[in-house]
Amino acid sequence: MTDDDHRVLMVAYSFRVPLSAPSFLGNERQYVDECFSANQLSSFGRFLGDFEAALAAAIGAPYAVAVQSGTAGLHLALIALGVGYGDEVWVSDLTFIASANPVVHCGARVVLIDSEPETGNLDVSLVLSELDRRIATGEALPKAIIPVHLAGHVARVDLLVERANELGIAVIEDATESLGGGWTSGPAAGKSVGTLGTVGVFSFNGNKLLSTGGGGMVVASDAALLSRIRHLSTQAKLPGLEYRHDAAGFNYRLTNLAAAIGLAQVERLDEIVAAKRAIARRYAEGFEGTGVAGPFWPNDVDPVHWLTTVRVRDRDTRDGALNVLHAAGYEARALWPPLREHAPYRDAAVIGGAVAADVSYRSINLPSSVGLEPDDQDAIVALLTSTV
Repeated sequence: MTDDDHRVLMVAYSFRVPLSAPSFLGNERQYVDECFSANQLSSFGRFLGDFEAALAAAIGAPYAVAVQSGTAGLHLALIALGVGYGDEVWVSDLTFIASANPVVHCGARVVLIDSEPETGNLDVSLVLSELDRRIATGEALPKAIIPVHLAGHVARVDLLVERANELGIAVIEDATESLGGGWTSGPAAGKSVGTLGTVGVFSFNGNKLLSTGGGGMVVASDAALLSRIRHLSTQAKLPGLEYRHDAAGFNYRLTNLAAAIGLAQVERLDEIVAAKRAIARRYAEGFEGTGVAGPFWPNDVDPVHWLTTVRVRDRDTRDGALNVLHAAGYEARALWPPLREHAPYRDAAVIGGAVAADVSYRSINLPSSVGLEPDDQDAIVALLTSTV
């Protein structure tokens, strides 16, 4: 296939079975009705604080701030940590572009880190080797590192944070796709994604594991840092009767209405995570012994499998499989191309080789909604295995 063929593959289909639909089966309607009854729809109301407290408690984070989106959370974290012009920020090469864009918005430079082959996550061994090389040569170190927990997998942040802390490098965990994942052994056993780094950021976009329609959360153990992030998210307005501001802040606050939905979603977090993992295990069983590599599941971490990701032989096989699934009404997706292939990052420095591209062009995200019917899952397995 030519590059033009690949660009036109994604024709318009009407998907009977979506990739990852939200599940609103709890107190969402009750809490939203309460917002309307109290006329508290915007940036004031009890659900903002309740949502922050519930999410923080669920993942073991001391402090949390609700924001407008995961992207806003990353931007606020970078600003609060002092990232600016001339700084380097190292970012996973294989991720949605929103992981890197806030770095550019701060005026800093993006350096891309290649992937580990198993999960597509940032290869921590490359990071540690490059840090050692730069120390030996006297070259500048990055101001921050943004490892992404990709599609529900758990990045090896546990192997990175101690070294980064020694060197004064902030680690911003982009956990927007992996709420509910964590570590099962080693020093980080029992910890949740987003809680090991300097800052953790989550997303509650329409198709995420928990959804508020749009929204995000920033967590950290540093109360002063979180206070700064909250201040910046509210246009940096100072207390008092007059509208006085001490910085060029942002309108990144979450609404009470969205927080009401978020609180109801957090109340069902364990149930939703269990359902996602059960779907991934069923896919793994279905693809065993076929030409499709089922979802990866390391022994020392517990991925959440927000989207079950499988791999096929090559890019043409992937594209053929996607078209077969789409024609049958199943919304499957390719992984994103590596950031180095996007126009804003074609000139970015890259640490490592081309593992990210290999992982990207052989991977398929399969329908993973909590309400996915077993019959549909069996049909997806049959359709995909018939194309490889």
